[in-house]
Amino acid sequence: MENLRGSLLMVLAMAGFALEDLFVKKLSGHLPLGQLLAVLGLGGVVIFGGLARARGARFWTRDLLAGPVLLRNLSELLGTMCFVSAIALTPLAQASAILQATPLAVTLGAALFLGEAVGWRRWSAIMVGFAGVLIVIRPGTEGFSALSLLAVVAVIGLAARDLATRRVARHVSSLQLGAWGFASVIPAGLTMVALGPGAFAPMNAVDFAQIAAALVFGTGGYYALIAAMRIGEVAVITPFRYTRLIFALIIGLVVFNEAVDRATLVGGAVIVASGLYTLWRQARLRRQGRAPAPAPVTENSRKVRR
Repeated sequence: MENLRGSLLMVLAMAGFALEDLFVKKLSGHLPLGQLLAVLGLGGVVIFGGLARARGARFWTRDLLAGPVLLRNLSELLGTMCFVSAIALTPLAQASAILQATPLAVTLGAALFLGEAVGWRRWSAIMVGFAGVLIVIRPGTEGFSALSLLAVVAVIGLAARDLATRRVARHVSSLQLGAWGFASVIPAGLTMVALGPGAFAPMNAVDFAQIAAALVFGTGGYYALIAAMRIGEVAVITPFRYTRLIFALIIGLVVFNEAVDRATLVGGAVIVASGLYTLWRQARLRRQGRAPAPAPVTENSRKVRR
């Protein structure tokens, strides 16, 4: 039941992020990236910090300096900064397609660093998923831009963030993690503005409305993502990240008039199929009573994994 809840939360998170991407891409057409990051980060802190405060949780606590939390925030900074840049500078469908490598990286990291067992069939499905990603991004062809490397770096940062989330103490709330994650983006955005060619750009009522929409969908998706990663097994939950590609393809076609070619459709289908097979295989093993349990976390393993 926890894996089912986590899967549904992941789908909702991906829909929220896809809608957030829509407004971010629109705003990036006339606002500096640093300014956009700083404003979104500030808005996220206000929303998550306010909700956390309403539930009796504090923003400034000793847990903020814990190793897993610091690693998570640094990973958040890297992943968010690079992916927002990729959204602004490359087609939405392309950036989202590259981002589909994140679940594969998370599952790989969970097996290597968190002790979660992944059988050879699911390893095969992961490899097929990687092949699907390559079909979508078409490295070495005219359709692949060097700027897409921003999305590749984002994959590394976001995968590290999700893995670090699994090592955060249970008494730290998802709202606190959300507030801290958004706060980490603010100094990065301000630094980009300071080092950039211009200052802050004026914003009108439409800009503020789009910022508000991005925050509503983004923070909602962010909270759903954190909750999903904390209540279910990583190897089962993460395949549902692939739904973001479907949402992105629809938005790119309908809103930004981005062409969807055969390679993107075929590669996307391969990626989704591999994720669905992973879920089906895990469910079958569980019904047969052969599903491996995650390895227990010991004090020594905590030291190594930090």
